[in-house]
Formats: sequence, C-alpha cells, structure tokens
Amino acid sequence: MSLDELLERADMFSVHLPKTPETKGIIGKEALAKTKPGVIVVNAARGGLVDEQALADAITSGHVFAAGIDVYASEPCTDSPLFELPQVVVTPHLGASTTEAQDRAGTDVAKSVLLALAGEFVPDAVNVKGGAVGEEVSPWLEIVRKQGVLLGALSDELPTSLSVDVRGELASEDVQILKLSALRGLFSAVIEDSVTFVNAPSLAEERGVTAEVTTAPESENHRSVVDIRAVYGDGSVLNVAGTLTGTSQVEKIVNINGRNFDLRAEGKNLIVNYADQPGSLGRIGTLLGDAGIDIQAAALSQDSEGDGATILLRVDKDVPAELSASIATAVGASTIELVDLS
Repeated sequence: MSLDELLERADMFSVHLPKTPETKGIIGKEALAKTKPGVIVVNAARGGLVDEQALADAITSGHVFAAGIDVYASEPCTDSPLFELPQVVVTPHLGASTTEAQDRAGTDVAKSVLLALAGEFVPDAVNVKGGAVGEEVSPWLEIVRKQGVLLGALSDELPTSLSVDVRGELASEDVQILKLSALRGLFSAVIEDSVTFVNAPSLAEERGVTAEVTTAPESENHRSVVDIRAVYGDGSVLNVAGTLTGTSQVEKIVNINGRNFDLRAEGKNLIVNYADQPGSLGRIGTLLGDAGIDIQAAALSQDSEGDGATILLRVDKDVPAELSASIATAVGASTIELVDLS
C-alpha cells in the first residue's frame, strides 16, 4: 500500500519513521489534504515528520478530528501552534531524559544484547517474526526447542513440513513464536552454524521446510502439551511431544513416535529403538557400565501390540560411536542416537 492510499483510507494513523531529508515534513499540508475528514493523527517517532503548523490548520478547519504528539521540530519545545488546541494531546518527549530512565534503558539494552549473543529470544527485537510472547508462553520456548533438536537427531534428513500442535490451556495464548523455537531446535541439530530466532525462518525457506502452528483446547493427559509432527519427503512421520509439569515447570518429553514417556528433557540422552526381548535392557546397562558410563535416568516405552520399543537413557558422558555400534548389535537396534538436550 502506498502512502497516498494509506492517507485516503485511514481513520487514524501513526508515524513510525526515522527523520531523514526524504521524510522531513512527509505529513504536511498536501498529505493532510488527502486524508479522510475526521482522521486522527499520532506522531511519537521524530519531530519534524509532521508539519506542526499544517496539522494545527487542519485541526482548526475541522478536517482532522484530533492528534497526539510527543515529538517536535525543535526540542525542548516551549511554543507550538498545537499547544492551544483542545483536540490535541501533547506529551513532553522525555524518552530516557532522566538519570533513572537512562539507567533502566542501558540495563534493558545490555540484557537484550546478552540474549541475542546467546541465540535466545529477544523480546524487543524488531526482526523476529514470532510476535509478542506472553508470560504463559515464554517458559515453553526451551522445551519446544529441545523437541526440535530431538526431531533433527532422529532422522538423517530434514522434513518437508513441521506442525506444532498446541493443546490444552496454552492453546488460548498467542503461541506463534513456538514455531520459530521448533525450527531453531531442528536446524541446530543438523547444521554447525548458529541458529537463532532471527535466522530460523530463512533457513527453513532455503531448505524447503514449511512450518505451522495449530491449537486445540483439549488435552487428554496434561494441562498443556506441545506435539511437534515432522513429515518427510517419503511420507514418513516423526513426532515428539513435550510438556511442563509442577509449579517449577519441569521440562519433560512425554511422547516419541506414539510411545509414551515421562523423562526430564535435560543432559545427554541415548535413544535406542529396538525389538524388545528379555534381557535387552540389562545388556545395554552392562555395556555402558563396562565403559564407565553412568545411567542417571531411564524410561522405556513399548508398543501396545508387537515388540517394538524405545528406551531413553540419560547418561553422564558422551557415548563413543564404537560403543553405540556394540549396543545396537547386542539388542538388534534399528536406530541409536545420542542427543544433547542441555
């Protein structure tokens, strides 16, 4: 939409531009003449973008209904044709002019920089496409990232599509940012470059991965759960579901490919898919123990029909490739992966 089209159609508009030679006076007499009668004008960006005298004349004539102005061509402003008009709300453009405000602004900027350098979500970043993040949604960013990491580790290829299904109480919130968190986890598992909330969408576009968020108010087993479903080029599907539990909001993996679990999403995890037979778990534990690797937590889930099973083992150190191969041979594993969820 062009500026002229906006001026002709808007019932109210606010100005959000830097002040440059091209934008100085951009809302002047000619621009205001193109607006609808009764329009409301707001400028809290930069002084001089709106011609104050032209705006005052348009208000006096009745063409502009009202205005809100926080910035002025000359500051500090002690005299303006807008000051005497009851249809205009004016504020003094304090910004960070007080010592306390400057301290707070500096602290906020420093916190945002640290978050950005760590690849974390920056709430006030203007180039993040996920939208606002509410207090109820923010704690879920990390568990959803870890679910993406698991999906990236459990397949040798990228999916063609990713569906982030949010169910339960969380579904009533704006959860679009969770799509970026899932993409961030997925790509961090398969590429060496840093993956952030900013570049995750472009990485997905470059690699042909589409992503969407769906919501439903019902959740059968949890107050809220996020189930990420990946569809691959050959039609195969993988899913990983996660939730937060208790007042401390403990991150847990609760389902992988239809098999239920209840294991904290943390540390190094050995994931073994195999056909369960008596003694299989014992053989895995013996091989790990002989290698000096401690099992800190374990969760086993079997298919309701058949002998297919998945075991999650949180271990205290990396499992060498040779040991993984020995475990796979010992239990007839179809896949075995070590995934870091720290």
